[in-house]
Amino acid sequence: MRDAIIIGGGHNGLVCAFYLARAGLKVTVLERRAVVGGAAVTEEFHPGFRNSVAAYTVSLLNPRVIADMALAEHGLRIVERPLSNFLPLDDGRYLKLGAGKTASEVAKFSQRDAQRLDDYARHLDGAADLLRELVLQTPPNRVEGGWLAALPELVKAGKLGNRMRGLSLQMQRELLDLFTKSAGDYLDGWFESAPIKAAYGFDSVVGNYASPYTPGSAYVLLHHVFGEVNGKKGAWGHAIGGMGAITQAMAKAARAQGVEIRTDCAVAEVLLVEKRAGGVVTEKGERIASRAVVSNLNPRLLYTRLVDPGALPADFLRRMQGWRCGSGTFRMNVALSELPSFSCLPGGQLEEHHGSGIIIAPSLQYMERAYMDARSHGWSRAPIVEMLIPSTLDASLAPPGQHVASLFCQHVAPQLPDGVSWDAHRDEVADLMIDTVDRHAPNFRRSVIGRQIMSPLDLERTFGLVGGDIFHGALGLDQLFAARPMLGHADYRGPVAGLYTCGSGTHPGGGVTGAPGHNAAREVLRDFRRRQPRHA
Repeated sequence: MRDAIIIGGGHNGLVCAFYLARAGLKVTVLERRAVVGGAAVTEEFHPGFRNSVAAYTVSLLNPRVIADMALAEHGLRIVERPLSNFLPLDDGRYLKLGAGKTASEVAKFSQRDAQRLDDYARHLDGAADLLRELVLQTPPNRVEGGWLAALPELVKAGKLGNRMRGLSLQMQRELLDLFTKSAGDYLDGWFESAPIKAAYGFDSVVGNYASPYTPGSAYVLLHHVFGEVNGKKGAWGHAIGGMGAITQAMAKAARAQGVEIRTDCAVAEVLLVEKRAGGVVTEKGERIASRAVVSNLNPRLLYTRLVDPGALPADFLRRMQGWRCGSGTFRMNVALSELPSFSCLPGGQLEEHHGSGIIIAPSLQYMERAYMDARSHGWSRAPIVEMLIPSTLDASLAPPGQHVASLFCQHVAPQLPDGVSWDAHRDEVADLMIDTVDRHAPNFRRSVIGRQIMSPLDLERTFGLVGGDIFHGALGLDQLFAARPMLGHADYRGPVAGLYTCGSGTHPGGGVTGAPGHNAAREVLRDFRRRQPRHA
């Protein structure tokens, strides 16, 4: 019998397995696909061209996870982008962010905005620092029972309260704004020029099927800035070899601790033995016994497909069936014969903007129209596109003189109106995304020699991202912190004894962070030290 079975070999599953095995447990990871890594994988999508297939850039990966797993020793190397972002604009101008250029670039549009940048950064960094402190903590959890059962959670809440009380009144107000306001309203309060608001506001719609003026979207903006690259806060970078280099390094670290990793091994059912999780049944009919089961799946998938509904409280099951998913994401990888030459910065030679996050979305209003159009039509006819060209930083991804580009596109409806399948429109929308880039870089379409298309339906079928949701559940106030995935189950334990969750559907949420896997392992080990897994 195994001590623990991990369902799903995505990055959080591998992190959780590593920590459990390092503590002496016998751990097996079961992965449905032929390769571990979940959505953080690198694959050849056109002969000679490799790229990060789904997750495509790195910043949020937690430094403690990197250090504990010795990922650098297992081959991981992350390099920073030469620029953070580049926005080509419709009027022939452009905006560059990063590398000491942001203030002078913003000043082209507004001297007032340029003067406010440092103050804005201080406010946002203060809030991001608090998030960094919280990501590796288990949220205070609502528990049943008397004061004795609730005491540990009260202590947690008290520590958090003391931390919040230690913040200045100004910072407490800032946090209230960031957790409740829309990103649009928040940014409108800071800046007057459209390009800088668009550059910062883009983070609020990444993986978030919403307008930047949707209340709560300011938190999604904040969620994307608490990371770091090689010790530099807020930076974004590229893993040499693509995102698969991260998960392959994690798999090596886990195996070095004795973890058994099995691929092509999909789980069909969580076994219940005397009302406790006691192992799994695979789709091939194999029964594998274990003392605990840890799921790295979207919580809706776990509880509505793999667990006997009769074993779940009715209210819990109803809420899991209503767990909000769907991030409005359309993902493409393209093989290019040459670099894009932008109308605002023409030239086919490698320049710093080619190595940045290239955002095609000139204003918050453009983003809002994209969302409204997707709601009514199924996809925006003037979409938001972020393009990265990782081969500018990593020559291993493409043949000499050629390149690969990641296109991360918003907004599309997770499910099309009137029950129409995404399979009927995926190529049409892919053409639209290429045309959108081509309007700013007129050589782009003719340079495309191969492409891989992933609609929301493709992302769900391939990676288990329900509705294409890259976060395993929307980052709304009702699905964050002590309410992720549900009030009363924020401690990585569900209503079935011995069954845990370790994926992005738990605190602190989505992104390639490793934090949910780290935190879940800590809770599993606490229960093992009490001699057996327990009910929450």
